[in-house]
Amino acid sequence: MAQPAGDLTRPGAADILKLLAPFPGRAAMACRIALICALTAYVTSAYGTMEAAISAYVVFFLNQPDRVMSVVQSVAMIVLVTLFIGIVLVVTMFALDNPLWRVACIAGLSFGLLFVTSASKLRPVGAILAMIIGFLLDELGSVPFGEVATRALLYAWLMTAIPFAVSVCVNVLLAPSPRRLAGRALGKRLRVAARSLVEAGETYNARDALSACLREGDAQISTWLKLSVVDGSSARADVPALGQAVSSTLAILVAADLASREPSGRLPESFAAPIAETLENMARMLEAGGYPVDIELGLPDMTGLPPLARIAVEDLQRAIIQFAVVQSEANTESPPPAAKSGGFFLPDAFTNPEHVRYALKTTVAAMFCYLLYTQINWPGIHTCFITVYMVSLGTTAETVEKMTLRLGGCFIGAILGTAAIVFLMPVTTSVLGLMAIVFIGTWFAAWIAFGSPRIAYAGFQIALVFFMCVIQGPAPAFDLTIARDRTIGILIGNVVVYLIFTRVWPVSVAARVDAGLIGLQQQWKRIALLAHGRTRRAMAASAMAQCGALEQDIAMMHYEPSWVRPDAQWIAERRYALARLDALETPMFLLAERKQGDTAIDAWISRLSGGNGSAADATPPALPADADNDTRAALLNLGNARLTQLEHAAPTGAAKGFTTHAAV
Repeated sequence: MAQPAGDLTRPGAADILKLLAPFPGRAAMACRIALICALTAYVTSAYGTMEAAISAYVVFFLNQPDRVMSVVQSVAMIVLVTLFIGIVLVVTMFALDNPLWRVACIAGLSFGLLFVTSASKLRPVGAILAMIIGFLLDELGSVPFGEVATRALLYAWLMTAIPFAVSVCVNVLLAPSPRRLAGRALGKRLRVAARSLVEAGETYNARDALSACLREGDAQISTWLKLSVVDGSSARADVPALGQAVSSTLAILVAADLASREPSGRLPESFAAPIAETLENMARMLEAGGYPVDIELGLPDMTGLPPLARIAVEDLQRAIIQFAVVQSEANTESPPPAAKSGGFFLPDAFTNPEHVRYALKTTVAAMFCYLLYTQINWPGIHTCFITVYMVSLGTTAETVEKMTLRLGGCFIGAILGTAAIVFLMPVTTSVLGLMAIVFIGTWFAAWIAFGSPRIAYAGFQIALVFFMCVIQGPAPAFDLTIARDRTIGILIGNVVVYLIFTRVWPVSVAARVDAGLIGLQQQWKRIALLAHGRTRRAMAASAMAQCGALEQDIAMMHYEPSWVRPDAQWIAERRYALARLDALETPMFLLAERKQGDTAIDAWISRLSGGNGSAADATPPALPADADNDTRAALLNLGNARLTQLEHAAPTGAAKGFTTHAAV
């Protein structure tokens, strides 16, 4: 059973080694990013485009693990950047000759474009768009007259189009297909489940890996399967079977979690060994590009097993045998119709003031940096202006956490860049030598950036500072002054964002936590009412992933300054509420699998919402002795026992704070 979320502490040496450890696909991703950046450096050198370092850095935002999304995102970004440059170009025609109007237009364009980025479906690519916006506005404010401004903006388009085009070419040739990534992910989950069954009760490593798989959800794998039809890596006829495989994998993970976490649910060797071997064989088939069918799994008689162990074995056997078996339409109820997708803007685009505040805070920070380096006549630190757009995030905790990683990455990138300038650049006589230096530095940054989310932002910052130091023009150069000024600018931008985002309209993650807890309770009620198996499991996987996201939000609160962060009692109450919901995930899922609309799930959720009541209140009434009722009683006892254990360990007052607040 998971414990309440704790604080996210700064990783120690052992933690960093774990975060830097290789996993399937990490080295290939780092090599692909490094190759694209090196080729981008070559093409920008050939064309002599300005700010080639920004061109190389853009690559980090364009690429996804699969080739389809990487190509689609690159093409879409070309269209968006062309549109944005057109808007800036029109404004330039009217405002460039007047310094006052130029500053006003920079501020107005910044606010408007950032608002659109925050309040629309552009949010997933908001970071790269914000960075490009910052660069365009920087160019708008640094040219003396209209003709030069027009040429500068056209070169800015070329500066961004080059990495887009190079990314498309490399990804089409080298990036893995979505089908391969989906098979690899499913195979990994089956191996984790097999390991947790064999090592149940021995170590926490397998259990932690199992919990991490449940917290990832199924959305990414389902997306890869849809994209695999687009690029032809999966036949359309295979998609339903693969979708069923995703659903069955979740059932396998939940059953394995029950068997590994509950002492009375652990399986004897005679059961665990054949199930684990079968899962390993299935994983190999998926990783090879196929999927298992007609699976045979012979197991001993289950009569003597404890109730929870029998439940785990039954669910594992059923999910394995029916792993990729699509239910016939006669026996399958149609899933509820999907909700109509909204328009371009988010539902709360014009009602949530946080979109306006985010755009305004970022614009104020950017304009401060712009006026700073223009008034003191130090154009070398113009990177502070661009940095503001890259490091500003929605909440204070995210901004502070990412700023901490960015500052660390900034120093590492500066050290690497300076070392390259001092030791490598003087002996580099060609663009090919520059490409080799860019490739090595990029590989190191990409290894960090596309690994664990806990340190990913450090990798992005290492890449930015390294490029700013090393790529100084169309040919190898070793001017330490440029590297120094650009690094100072990046540091200034980080500090300015921190001060404004923690002092002007600071946004705590508290509201998101409260809304998320209430939404999770409502989602589990809906899950209990669903009869369609795949739809129910997809919603359950989404709920488990949201629970993991809320755990991260609560743990991240210690990054918030004291005047923003809720008090300790508030945090304890939310941790307790989330821990209770987490404790009920497995029994609620298993009950929903057995009976549509089981009243026990609604009773549990009502108990959580009410914040009172004891385990005895939820004890099931006496039922006739049969297998189904014994199974239900065992699951009810499991959920009640977990709740009782948490209630006994709860801090004083923690059990009622959230529910009182949520009812308001």
